[in-house]
Amino acid sequence: MIPFNSRLSSVIQTKHSHLCVGLDLNPEALGASQVSLDALKSHAFKVIDATHDLAAAFKPNLAFFERWGSAGFQWLEETMDRFGNDTIIIGDAKRGDIGNTAKQYAHSLFNHFGFDAVTLSPYMGADSIAPFTSDPEKGVFILCRTSNPSAIDLQNQPIGGECLFDKTAQLCVEWNDNENVGLVVGATAPEEISRIRKQAPGLPFLIPGIGAQGGDLERSMTDGNSNGDALINVSRGISFAGDMSEKAIRSAAQDYVNQMQDIMA
Repeated sequence: MIPFNSRLSSVIQTKHSHLCVGLDLNPEALGASQVSLDALKSHAFKVIDATHDLAAAFKPNLAFFERWGSAGFQWLEETMDRFGNDTIIIGDAKRGDIGNTAKQYAHSLFNHFGFDAVTLSPYMGADSIAPFTSDPEKGVFILCRTSNPSAIDLQNQPIGGECLFDKTAQLCVEWNDNENVGLVVGATAPEEISRIRKQAPGLPFLIPGIGAQGGDLERSMTDGNSNGDALINVSRGISFAGDMSEKAIRSAAQDYVNQMQDIMA
């Protein structure tokens, strides 16, 4: 049995890539006034096919599937069948509920859909996290210091001489008994990446906010990978790049991979 964090590190090294392609597939981004689910599904598969060998991970955002109801869940199942075994698939679900409910979410995401890891909110504490970490082969990325502008409303609230996100990082280290806990730390808060990395050595980071949100790629790579692995998530900057052809999508993904490799050289 290989713990999730070890498997993630191995995939990053084997593919020479820290890229996570976020699948935030909103129909409005395709530009047409009326976009069918079939058209969006076709575009999603195009993104996967164009980037599968460049990406260490993919991150389907469940909200963009759930908006379509039962047809969206079928699309998610078809999407999961599209991925290869050499890539980490992260379900961006941001779940966080009491123990019995969390067990059902974990069963759905891990056993039914087959995600390798999921994103979680820690607001309800340890018993909302434990059902997702009981299997060492399945991973979690816990929201710590996110990339959205209003993250500071709660995450930067002081607790003694620290912030709430500091306490979250420290708890995640305690919760990492099965070597399958990671953190979500936004690229739009570069100072916090370094600060959190010092408190959570060895835990993998999932870093969103690169591309359309204007996050700092160089700081994300250097600080995020200083004592542990970092996945750099890019969503719109790849999925809807250029004329949205397979060539344009692949070119954008390759450019991000090249930039990351140059930073780490």
